[in-house]
Amino acid sequence: MEARGIFCAGIGALGSAIAAALGGWDAPLLTLIICMAADYATGLLVAGIFHASKKSTGGGLESAAGWKGLSRKAATLLLVLVAHFTDTLLGTDCVRNAVVIGFCTNEILSIVENAGLMGLPIPAALAKAIDVLKNQSEAQ
Repeated sequence: MEARGIFCAGIGALGSAIAAALGGWDAPLLTLIICMAADYATGLLVAGIFHASKKSTGGGLESAAGWKGLSRKAATLLLVLVAHFTDTLLGTDCVRNAVVIGFCTNEILSIVENAGLMGLPIPAALAKAIDVLKNQSEAQ
């Protein structure tokens, strides 16, 4: 087998092991990964093109802010891992799904917030719902 084939097989095996550890490559995990990628991408657009980021002093790209964002994404996946093994311990499948849904909700709120920072019109009802959710999370 040529080197490229071995490399691809290794990456595939690693990806499969990670997906299995997170409870399997299913619709909830795929949705979370897509939401995380979309949030990170829109955050890069807000900072890199619109210079409107709330995460950096000048509103532009800042490597420390980017690494913090990636670290949060990694911590999110770590919590999904813990939730999956909690389900395994309890013989259920609801803890992981609840954690994934919660994090998907958070990512979607961040994507909408980023869209607003880019100047996209956010419907008033959606903006109000986001404010209510933010206020509830800050109160806890």
